[in-house]
Amino acid sequence: MSVLDLPRLWRPATHQALFRRILDVAARPGQIADLGDLLDGRPAALAALATFCDNTQTLADLTGTLSATDFAFLDVGKATVDKAGFILSVGTAAPDFTPRLGTLDTPEDGATLVIMVDSLTEGAALTLTGPGINGTATLAPKGLAPDWLTARARWCADFPMGVDLVLADATRLTVIPRTTKIGA
Repeated sequence: MSVLDLPRLWRPATHQALFRRILDVAARPGQIADLGDLLDGRPAALAALATFCDNTQTLADLTGTLSATDFAFLDVGKATVDKAGFILSVGTAAPDFTPRLGTLDTPEDGATLVIMVDSLTEGAALTLTGPGINGTATLAPKGLAPDWLTARARWCADFPMGVDLVLADATRLTVIPRTTKIGA
């Protein structure tokens, strides 16, 4: 299979464009990246995983939505939720697990959670503060159970340990690093 035969999501030029957009919103919590022009109907959550994952990473798919082909293209190892570097979940299901949080010596070992939501702009407003935010930012995810915010606060209580969140609707995503404070 040549590069031209690859589905668009898996082409190098698409990965570079995704990386630039995702890196930009990671540096500016509360900003939303529209990836619709790069997805060809694939979910934004998969695009995030395609950008972050490689053969040195592990993934727990709690949604069951990733196909064998997706895993092959991601080239990521499968892991249990407590050992995975990346976790794919749905926002409507309250978390019933504890992800990797890293340690004081290796905080970078904390998991990144990619959470699929219905919308990033149609739900209850959340106020974000912290590094990368000038004053405050507002995010309004629809389809994110309140238990996620409670769990995240607990998981990120011992900074620098904690988790980073990627919230993704069908075509857009935002990144909420562990350094961001979330208020209602």
